[in-house]
Amino acid sequence: MKSQRPTNKNDRALLKRIARESMIESGLVTEFSQKTLEEVSRFNSPAEADDESEIRDLRHLLWSSIDNDDSRDLDQITVAEALADGNIRVMVAIADVDSLVKKGSAIDDHAGQNTATVYTPAEIFPMLPEKLSTDLTSLNPDEDRLAMVTEMVISPTGEVVLSDIYRALVRNHAKLAYDGLADWLEHDAPMPAALERVAGLAENIRIQDQAAQALRKKRYEHGALTLETIQSKPIFDGDEVVELKIEQRNRTKELIEDFMIAVNSVTARFLNAKKFPSIRRVVQIPKRWDRIVDVAAQYNFELPKKPDSIALNEFLMKEKEDDAARFPDLSLTIIKLLGSGEYLAEKPGRRAPGHFSLSVKEYTHSTAPNRRYPDLVTQRLLKAALKEEPAPYSFENLEKLAKHITDQEDIATKVERKTGKAAAALVLENRIGEVFNGFVTGASPKGYWVRIIELPVEGKLVSGTSGLDVGDSIQVELSGVDVERGYIDFKRLKKVRR
Repeated sequence: MKSQRPTNKNDRALLKRIARESMIESGLVTEFSQKTLEEVSRFNSPAEADDESEIRDLRHLLWSSIDNDDSRDLDQITVAEALADGNIRVMVAIADVDSLVKKGSAIDDHAGQNTATVYTPAEIFPMLPEKLSTDLTSLNPDEDRLAMVTEMVISPTGEVVLSDIYRALVRNHAKLAYDGLADWLEHDAPMPAALERVAGLAENIRIQDQAAQALRKKRYEHGALTLETIQSKPIFDGDEVVELKIEQRNRTKELIEDFMIAVNSVTARFLNAKKFPSIRRVVQIPKRWDRIVDVAAQYNFELPKKPDSIALNEFLMKEKEDDAARFPDLSLTIIKLLGSGEYLAEKPGRRAPGHFSLSVKEYTHSTAPNRRYPDLVTQRLLKAALKEEPAPYSFENLEKLAKHITDQEDIATKVERKTGKAAAALVLENRIGEVFNGFVTGASPKGYWVRIIELPVEGKLVSGTSGLDVGDSIQVELSGVDVERGYIDFKRLKKVRR
């Protein structure tokens, strides 16, 4: 199969067209309706509190955002305080999107169609119009904003010993970026200018990091999985895709991840205590545990016959220590065998299945209401619970929503994967016939897939699949690409080339 790339190339325009066609073919919406745009045009300022008596004024605290360099939809800001008893108070403010995006509005109806922002290499399809998500409902620097605050007191051993949720008025004092902040925090690089400008913020970030590390350590002790995959994004030179850049994990990404996991767990417990139904995010016990056991055996590690997250994490931590360079490949194998997550509705007092890979029993999505619909739904539930009003959604409503959101997430993931592969195909189209080392990432009656190691690219294994299973190492030859369809094909080499 040869590339179908046009002679007069414009990679950016091509990838935009592929993305839009894939969205439409999948039933996702690419444009905001006229009614939605008319509603948005009526907003000229951020939301103000309808009842100031229930809003705490926390603008004076050293709030800051930590996100990607190019992020414009800032959903959360954080701050911490070291307490005299050795505990740390962590506060996470989440953008109060519901104050402008009301249930049943045209804007809400649009958000509920795709149910999330869809990210493709050349174009982003936002869940909410940018006037909201990157401005009026975003926690932008030096702007006063309403927020939902989760306050947690964290012990030195990583226990959340106290927690509370309430509404507040907040102000982001510094927009910080993952990479620059991590270089300073981990590698003693110069302090980022945005951090240096705010007196006391550097020490506050170190306190936040201390709390996050304690949370992470406790989760691992309870069986949360140590996983580290390689993520990449295409890099453009003008309108041409020139390479795939690997995005590295770092300490500040982990800091935000640890806080978000804690907030989502506190939120789930809060709603349950208020006897409210909720939408939970779950990764059920893996159906292919037997294959995970087989993979571990290849590394001379014996796992129990029944799923055990603590034992699995012990294996993962050992392999990360023994071979850090290849650990992301092993992580990807385990992730594929664990299976994808889903949303389920939960009645108060009844437990939905937990999140196997995070080792938490109570877990909902609540921290990104500008770009995930279940988070906006959860925010509305929280507000009603705080006011002691009836839940804005019945359990039956939430059941339908959970299934719809799961279905739409699967569709969006396929669109993102196809467009990502189209970009990778542009990088690989002149390398047909080259040989790569790889490992099997998918094995089913529908086909076999392989991830090559030299580049973070996954493609279909079109020949030589006999006897293979997920995790097996193989050597393959790139046999063809089809940019338009997002296809990358490999064939297995029977004899290893040196």
